Amino acid sequence: MDISGVEVTEPEVHTDYRGDLWTLWHADKHRFNFNHDKVSTSRRHVLRGIHGDQKSWKLVTCLHGEIYFVVADPRPDSPTHMKWDSMVLDSRRRAQVLVPPGVGNGFLVLSDESVFHYKWLYPGTYPDVDDQFTIKWNDPFWNINWPIDNPILQARDKK
Repeated sequence: MDISGVEVTEPEVHTDYRGDLWTLWHADKHRFNFNHDKVSTSRRHVLRGIHGDQKSWKLVTCLHGEIYFVVADPRPDSPTHMKWDSMVLDSRRRAQVLVPPGVGNGFLVLSDESVFHYKWLYPGTYPDVDDQFTIKWNDPFWNINWPIDNPILQARDKK
């Protein structure tokens, strides 16, 4: 992904006749000591809006299904200020995306259902809705190229 500070990695997957085994996070391979995990489950055409905050690192992956994942960079001092990028995350490729503080992220579910995993690192208390920013999914300034015109949204993402 072409946003400053955003990193994409793919884990090593071990496959045999029983299925697959792979690691989401390991202290020896990741430079962060995360302190909070979250999982969201969603159905087809749900768009979980572009949210972010100024203190959280997030390591995200799609554990089940397929999503269109977007990052947007509103950081005024960033070389990718006011730019966005996207990629498809799915449970076959298992790519992980590290999202730095100040960068927003959101996704649209492309499969019948999805399971999305967030691994968070932040100092102090959890940056809940009051501490987060939202970029409207269809803001004409950002002009994000979503693959759908009429997603399922929560009230916060319709504003």
